[in-house]
This record gives sequence, structure tokens and C-alpha cells, in this order.
Amino acid sequence: MIHPALTRRTLLTGAGALLAGAPAILRAQITGPGDPFPLGVAAGDPAPDGFVIWTRLAPDPLAEHGGMPMIPVPVQWEVSTDPRFTQVAMRGEAIARPELAHAVHIEVTGLAADRPYYYRFTIGRERSLTGRARTAPPAGSRIDRLRIASVGCQHYEDGLYTAYRHLAGEDVGFVFHYGDYIYEGRGRDRRTDALGLPVATVRRYVGDEIYDLADYRRRYAQTKLDPDLQAAHAMHAFVATFDDHEIDNNWTGDGDQDGTPPEIFLLRRQAALQAWYEHMPVRRASLPHGPAIAMARRLAWGDLADFRFLDTRQFRTRQPCGDGFGPACPGVESDAARVLDPAQQKAAGLPAAGLWTVFAQQVMMMTMDRRRTAAEPTPIMNLDTWAAYARPREQFLASLGRRPDVIVLTGDEHQNFAGEVRDKAGRPVAIEFVATSITSGGDGQDRRAGSDVMLANNPHLKFINDQRGYVVCDIGREGWNTDYMVLDRVSAPGGTLSRRIRMTVPRGETVVRAG
Repeated sequence: MIHPALTRRTLLTGAGALLAGAPAILRAQITGPGDPFPLGVAAGDPAPDGFVIWTRLAPDPLAEHGGMPMIPVPVQWEVSTDPRFTQVAMRGEAIARPELAHAVHIEVTGLAADRPYYYRFTIGRERSLTGRARTAPPAGSRIDRLRIASVGCQHYEDGLYTAYRHLAGEDVGFVFHYGDYIYEGRGRDRRTDALGLPVATVRRYVGDEIYDLADYRRRYAQTKLDPDLQAAHAMHAFVATFDDHEIDNNWTGDGDQDGTPPEIFLLRRQAALQAWYEHMPVRRASLPHGPAIAMARRLAWGDLADFRFLDTRQFRTRQPCGDGFGPACPGVESDAARVLDPAQQKAAGLPAAGLWTVFAQQVMMMTMDRRRTAAEPTPIMNLDTWAAYARPREQFLASLGRRPDVIVLTGDEHQNFAGEVRDKAGRPVAIEFVATSITSGGDGQDRRAGSDVMLANNPHLKFINDQRGYVVCDIGREGWNTDYMVLDRVSAPGGTLSRRIRMTVPRGETVVRAG
């Protein structure tokens, strides 16, 4: 349902023409369209007493420096209990600095727990869109229900962000973004995906493949100009993580897929992660230090759910067997392989702070035989998933003990999957819900050719689908429901959203079935 207090008209309030009320130095130096807030607003990382609010000043978003002068600029912000801002709860001033592309990250505190708030930014007489975010409930408090969404893989060239327009109307506590917010590659008329399937280019990125900080900033700016994406950000707090395409396809640690010398690749990684920080509503704790960034974090939602957001890229060793899709090689069993750093590995085994323990992360944790025809004699795996890191995977699953009610939320695959995460002995340890892409892969279809073979070869896999969209998880004290929301098309406007299936997990059972 659309929140009655915040309609599309309210979202668009604040878009203006020129910075008429700005200081003289800005009026003299900022030219062009003039609206300093064309990239919208966003909120993220909710806590019981607040959340992060974000915007970036960029009156000419695709121009050098976003059309901003190279000076610090004061920005006023307000948080209110109502969308008309008659009851302002917090207000203040932040400095938008050129070193961070004139982005601001305000860590709002002192708010009441478990309720919605509204926020906006102002420079002189110019005002941003109005955003909305919900605070988390008090730690340990009894919570009977929470709805969240899981989204990601939003290749701008592969389709329209219609899914985000629908997501803006969902009633959710927050949105988990698993990554691939941007894609690093250059535009071409037609491309193929990882399986060689054709993907049409619906709209084009500006420029070629991106490498330096200015490139990455421009790519984020172009992405964030999309009004449907802006609407989703304005309606919900996001908990953002990154996967590979925020830097380069299938990168891990200090290496990329092209064999670039590590010391050179780390320069690209540093630029990319700075741009990610500048454009995501994340806390100052994630401010990059050189090529390193603190992305993994934790969020407890009362006594109902304990969310642990993992980083499966930054500390991972290179994929074995040459990466891609193929049969296993001895490297899959390597003792030297790593997916997480020691701190994340240790945190995985900490006692649960909620009825459900949720690992929100990037690449599939289920093992999977990827064969799609009877003519393929040898099992095939995606070597960029946990399955190709057998020893780290077993260590991770062992650290969970025999606790029930473990859920894994994943993306990356550009398809919907639901199934059981089984350990080496074949025992179900967790349930994994893999969300499809917002656009990556194009329109898709209900099932790719060979999906029936995959279901037959993988008895722990219970559902597969190849349409675009997102998932909505309805979490209760007695069970967990995941709705797979899919679009009939993303290649043209007006895509229709529907619920493809509901998958259900009874509390206390490591089993998933159609509900």
C-alpha cells in the first residue's frame, strides 16, 4: 500500500529552479539547472534512536564536480514527525565538502524508537524532496512482525527501474540492498550475460568503462537521477552493501578478472569504494581508509530478528578453477581459501539476539549443480559462490551450531531461488532466499531453459524463476514468509508487478515450502 501521508506529489515537493536564497558566492558560481538536489535524498542504517540521512549537492550532475564550486557548502536539515514539518524533532547544519563530492551523511540521534519520521534538506530557499524512514524498535523489545525488502543488481542499461516505483509503495521497515548498485562496464548495443544469453541495451550509461573517482561519481549520479529509484529511497531506509560491479566484475580482495597488478587494482578499488561511500546512506564508520572500507555490520530488530550484513568481496581469496561456471578443481578444497575476515567469521557464531538470525550477503551459499541438460556429464558450479570455497563454507556453517531459524538473504544471480543450505553431511543448516535483479539480465522469463533439470539435480532447491523484481520478507514469531514479486517487463515503461510465489518457513524447522 502507498503510505497515505507521503504521496508522489509530496515526494516531488522541493524541486525548484535557481539557488535564489543561497549565499552570494554560490549564486555567482553555481550555474545550469540550478536545483542543488537533483539526486534526491536517502536514509539508511536505522537504529532505535535514529538513522542516517543523505543527499549530494550536484546542480549539474554529469558535469565536472557535479556543477559545484570547489568550496565547502553549509546545508540545513530537518527531521519531523509529520510530512508537513509542523512538528520538527531535530534540525541542524552539515557541511557538504568537495573532498566527498559535496555529499552529506547526517547520523540523526535522539529520536523515538519504532516509528516513522520525515526529513529534508535546504540551501537558502531551495529545498530537497521529502524523505521518510523508520527507526528500529528498542533492543530486546517484543516485536511480533517485520516486513523488509531485498533488492539489487540494477544494471541501468538492461532496463527501467519500474520495480523501484512499486517498491516505493510497499510497507516495509527497511530495504536490504545486496549490491551491484552500478555497473562498471561500457555501453554496447547488445550484450550477453554469464550464460551467453542476449541482453538488449534499453538505455545507455555515459562514458566508457569506469576507472577513476570522477568516472565512478558520474556513474552513480546518472543512476541516481532515475525518478523511480529516488522514490524508493525517499520512502524507505536502505541498508546498503556492495558486491562486485561497484568496482569490477567478480573482483575479490586485491585482484580483478583481468590480471591487473594488485597495487594498480587497489587504486581502482580505492576510487570505487570512496564513490560508494559518497552515494550511500551509511555511517561515518564506513568512511574508507585507502582501499579498505568497513562494510560488515549488525542490526537487531527488537527480539524478532538479528540481521548480520556480511562482506563477501573485500577479504576473499581469488576464485578457484579460473572462475566462471565450470566443474570443480582441487582448488575448491583449498585450506588457504577465505571468504570472510576473522572478525566476520567470529561474529557469525555469536549468540542470536532475536528469534531469527539473518545473514544478509552477496553470493549464493547453497551448493548447486548448474547442469541444464542431460548431455552435460560433469556437475557444474558457479565458482564465484560459497560453494567454490568448501573449507570456509563448512567453517561458517559449523559456527552456527545446530540453532534453528537461520535465514540467508542473497543476490548476484539475476534469478530467484529458494532452498536449503546444507552442510557437507547433507544436513539443512539454514534457508536461503536469493532475490532476482531489478533489471540485470533484461526482461527474462518464468524459467530459463534447463531449470527443470536443475530442480531435479538439486533436491534442496525448492524454487527457481528468471524474472526481474524483488522479494518481500514478512517475518513473524511463528514463521517467515518470502514473497517473490516479479515484473512482466523492464524493457519498456508500464511493467506490471505480481507475486510469483510465497515461500514459507515455519519457526523451529529448517525447511521451506510454497505457502
